[in-house]
Amino acid sequence: MSQERAVPVSAVPLEEISSWPEELCRRELPSVLPRLLSMYQNSDCWIEHIQILKIIVEMFLPHMNHLTLEQTFFSQVLPKTVKLFDDMMYELTSQARGLSSQNLEIQTTLRNILQTMVQLLGALTGCVQHVCATQESVILENIHSLPSSVLRVIKSTFVHCKNSESVYSGHLHLVSDLLQALFKEAYSLQKQLMELLDMVCMDPLVDENDDILNMVVVIHSLLDICSVISSMDHAFHANTWKFIIKQSLKHQSVIKSQLKHKDIITSLCEDTLFSFHSCLQLAEQLVQPHAQDNADYRLFQKTLKLCRFFANSLLHYTKEFLPFLSDSCCTLHQLYLQIHSKFPPSLYAARISKAQQEEIAGAFLVTLDPLISQLLTFQPFVQVVLDSRLELPCELQFPHCLLLVVIMDKLPSQPEAVQALWCADSQVSGATTSGILCTSTRLLTLNPSPPTQVSLLKGIFSSFEQCSGELSLPVCLQGVRSKGQAEAAVTLYQHVCVHLCAFITSFHPSLFPELDTALLDAVLSANMITSLLAMDAWCFLARYGTAELCAHHVTIVAHLIKSCPGECYQLTNLAILLKRLFFFMAPPHQVEFIQKFSPKEPGNLLLWQYISFQALPADLRRQTAREVSRVCTAQCREWLGSSRTVGELESLNTVLSALLTVCSSAGEALDSGQQTAVMEVGSQLWALLNIKLVTGQPYVQQTLSLLLPLLGFFIQTLDLQLISQVVTLQTSLLKLEPPDHVRLAVLDFVSSVGKLFIPQAMQDKILPSLSSIFASLLADRNWLLEQHTLEAFTQFAEGTNQEEIVPLCLSSEETKNKVVSFLEKTGFVDETADARVERIKQEKGIFWEPFAKVTVEEAKWSSLQPYAKRARHELPEEEEYRAAVQAAAGALGAIESLLQQSVPPDWLLTEMEALHERIDELKRRVV
Repeated sequence: MSQERAVPVSAVPLEEISSWPEELCRRELPSVLPRLLSMYQNSDCWIEHIQILKIIVEMFLPHMNHLTLEQTFFSQVLPKTVKLFDDMMYELTSQARGLSSQNLEIQTTLRNILQTMVQLLGALTGCVQHVCATQESVILENIHSLPSSVLRVIKSTFVHCKNSESVYSGHLHLVSDLLQALFKEAYSLQKQLMELLDMVCMDPLVDENDDILNMVVVIHSLLDICSVISSMDHAFHANTWKFIIKQSLKHQSVIKSQLKHKDIITSLCEDTLFSFHSCLQLAEQLVQPHAQDNADYRLFQKTLKLCRFFANSLLHYTKEFLPFLSDSCCTLHQLYLQIHSKFPPSLYAARISKAQQEEIAGAFLVTLDPLISQLLTFQPFVQVVLDSRLELPCELQFPHCLLLVVIMDKLPSQPEAVQALWCADSQVSGATTSGILCTSTRLLTLNPSPPTQVSLLKGIFSSFEQCSGELSLPVCLQGVRSKGQAEAAVTLYQHVCVHLCAFITSFHPSLFPELDTALLDAVLSANMITSLLAMDAWCFLARYGTAELCAHHVTIVAHLIKSCPGECYQLTNLAILLKRLFFFMAPPHQVEFIQKFSPKEPGNLLLWQYISFQALPADLRRQTAREVSRVCTAQCREWLGSSRTVGELESLNTVLSALLTVCSSAGEALDSGQQTAVMEVGSQLWALLNIKLVTGQPYVQQTLSLLLPLLGFFIQTLDLQLISQVVTLQTSLLKLEPPDHVRLAVLDFVSSVGKLFIPQAMQDKILPSLSSIFASLLADRNWLLEQHTLEAFTQFAEGTNQEEIVPLCLSSEETKNKVVSFLEKTGFVDETADARVERIKQEKGIFWEPFAKVTVEEAKWSSLQPYAKRARHELPEEEEYRAAVQAAAGALGAIESLLQQSVPPDWLLTEMEALHERIDELKRRVV
């Protein structure tokens, strides 16, 4: 030993130091370490760097004070080590472009660099192992350079390995063995580092110090590594995530405010979605005939297990850090939608077997349900899901609807405050009045600024409206299991309707104004299926609630109908609702309704045209039907005896409509005298009609459309001469292409003629017109009219005694084939299930695209504005009005000019007063 000391330590070569015994290293540490550190800092040779680093780590690190490791070693060595590794990585990437089996020099250079990098990672592993071996608990501040440096090197290594296919340009096999060794060393280093970090202790009473910031940096560095290794090693990826979640929860009390929760949630959602897509791809392969059953199925199960792990991790993290996730709610919402958009019964789902569907649902999708439960009380999530400005692509609209139904199912078990959070519309949540009465006027007037958050019920109706493709297919969902009955699949409409009605039964009384508003708003929707859903729910409410509630709702709807300014789809929807609700009224309340809205009172016949008399008890039906009939025939006679202006036709049409309702739903209640009276006024009104009037006046067209079915109701007792006049006018009218509703009325009348026996003397007058009418309508290209015509013609052909007319109606071979196909139920397009789904997806995209930039609320409210406030669409009739007004203005201008030039004639004042009266008359018609 004395001989060894004869040589100054500063002159001892590295090779000799590397052979020193442990005791000598411990003793000479104070004098040798500064020299080694200096050499390490000043060396320009990578090999010498690694040699020095290995000597320090293997021979001197065990003898250093663990409390001063950061100051004496890590802070001085690791920055240089990271730079060294970065330099080697840059050189490796640059040189790799020239790699080939012929270029041995570059091949040798690259292999030497890779070997040096493996050694460097090994040295870092030694550092980490030493800390783990010498300390039971670790204070991060004492080693803070170590985790950050190691993680940077690990990430760089994994990125290089991930991109190796492109980096080495097809010559990867020349260095693959060393790349594999490099990956394994980095893998081992990370496992060792995670073991070390698991030993870190932090003071929960300290709110902010360097340890907290360092731990946050470590967690987010591991998060970056996760994004790199996600497709390289699934088990390692999962273990890294497990460690991130574990450390986040372990130090939750001190780092919760510092963590970038949005980054963690986003990455976790991305990895969940990626593994789910991988699982679906494997499930699709399992249904292929060439699939390797055992190996493929095992891989599928392994990937499904990974899906479940990510979902559970997300569930756990969300539960612990929910107050900090306000800016992650959109990501969580999108995750739910994306997953369900790719899973049956979505139109955009992967094609997988029923068995795999059940496995995925049972192992993975079930974890999303408690996730929604956790988010249920979180207001930022509510705002995201119910945002009125939410615009979703076609494939996410159906999942969003399902999500809203899931949320609706969960709310009954929640406190009133949570229900209010979801069900209160921000526009009316502060209202002091309640019920439909306070909202009906608002719904039929100009709309205020739409709320940024709609209520859950409005959201469901709006989302349901967007699922046109799923409704038309229709897609089928799992039904509700009933006692003693097997579970059956149900359509989307049934699914939403059943769950909506169940929700209504548990609705908190304080939120009933929101229910009223949402139902009425949906009933007034321009979308037919949405309006129908709201009516079904409303009818359930009428049956489930008290008789008084039903009567109150009927009264309100009746007032709304009377307040409608004219014909519009909202009036049609309210009329259907009134008709349905009237059936649920208790007889005493029906009597009260009849007294309140007596048909004798002006304006009440508007209601009676929409009420089915079948809803009334027999005695009350007979009494009311006769009363309405008397009032209607009296008003018809009054009109016939008046000036009979076109402007008064609107009120006449209301009378005829009510009279038609009586005949169709309570015709048997009328005595013979009343039936005769109805026929008489019908015949007298018909005598006033002619082609010119019908083609030129919309109100007259409406009168014709009401008279035809009314006359058809009495076809057996109708005068044959009148029938001849009717079919003759119809034949001429069809040549002028009247509106669809007129043609449908024509169809209704001629189909009833099939029941009539026509004497020989009248056949020549009636049958040619009948055959011409059917031939014309059967040739029509309007699909709806075509379907009705085929049904009516079949009914006519089956009932008529004049069989010789049937061939005359089939004017062409095309028409004949059309009828034969209808009768035999053939001629349908042969379409596979997959082709039908693809067609519906395309149709949905086409139909929804024009409305994608208009929010649901805007579209809804714009249709409710008074005519004068609507955006105008110039129609040919409007252009004619505009031209006529301009011509009149021009004529007045000419008179004004003449008055300035000469004395007016005596007769001018009289003529101008006559013009003024005509203008007043026209103004009354416009108003």
